[in-house]
Amino acid sequence: MTTTVAESPVAAALADTALAPLEAQGRLLNPVLKGATKKPGRAGFRGELALRFAPKLADEARPPELSCDQVIAIAQRGNAKLPFFAGYLLSFEHLKDVAEVLGEQLSPEGKYFLFCNNIDLLKKYQVAYNGATFHVLPIDEATVYNELLELLYLEKGDLKKLDTAGKTDAVADAALKFKASFEPMTYEEGLQRMGPVRNPNENRPV
Repeated sequence: MTTTVAESPVAAALADTALAPLEAQGRLLNPVLKGATKKPGRAGFRGELALRFAPKLADEARPPELSCDQVIAIAQRGNAKLPFFAGYLLSFEHLKDVAEVLGEQLSPEGKYFLFCNNIDLLKKYQVAYNGATFHVLPIDEATVYNELLELLYLEKGDLKKLDTAGKTDAVADAALKFKASFEPMTYEEGLQRMGPVRNPNENRPV
């Protein structure tokens, strides 16, 4: 008699979506949401996307060397592409890492937003990379979630009663309708224009 191991709720929710390969690679870290949203067949993720893993020491799980933080993303069952992805990068140069990690999950029709700490606070760009278009926006003290609400004309008060999955659906649905165009820029131009990388630990209490 053989016994089968029951599939976890997370694995079941992510199965046959563009998030499943990222989960299998151990890249979906520190989630506040990782599983089904309120929309049929949709999975959502809010957390941290590991871009570069640190070398393993024995069985010790170490934090990634590089990550995309404050990620908000959705995926649809039966679709190998990510329709929506947003996240925070300390430096614009790591757009390349995001594009390479997401790789085959990217789509020319996808809505992808990267908020970068070292681009001009008055500028917004569109960067084509790896067959996808990234909307690159500045960020200083705000969060990706709050920046998206402002960009997509969503009222925080209207979403207050929703849980994390419901808020993710609301942001994603608005992002999928996003039509605005920003100044086109190549990745190489962005490297020339970006400012110095801020030390994320400065001004933190010891």
